[in-house]
Amino acid sequence: MNIYVGNLPREATEDDLRQAFEAFGQVTTAKIITDKFTGDPRGFGFVEMPNSPEAQSAINGLNGTDLKGRSLKVNEARPRQDRGQGGFNRGGPGGRRRF
Repeated sequence: MNIYVGNLPREATEDDLRQAFEAFGQVTTAKIITDKFTGDPRGFGFVEMPNSPEAQSAINGLNGTDLKGRSLKVNEARPRQDRGQGGFNRGGPGGRRRF
C-alpha cells in the first residue's frame, strides 16, 4: 500500500520516515519529495508498505503524531490525476491565449 505523509519538517530525512513506519511493519520504500529545481524538500513524501493491515495500522498510529515538531498528516495515497498539457500561455485547459 502506498501511503502519503504530509506536513513533514524540512529537517526530516527518508531514514526518519522509514524508522517511524517500521514500528508498524515492513517498509519497501520511503521517499521525501523534493523541488526539481532547488532540491529543497517540499514537505511531503510517500512510504510503501507491502502488507495492507500493517500499512493501515501505521496510518492510524502515525496520523497526527509529532515528527521533529510537526504534526504529520498520514493517509492512503490517491492516484495522481492527469494535469493535462495546459499551462501558462499554451492555450490548453486553463491557459490563456495571447492573440
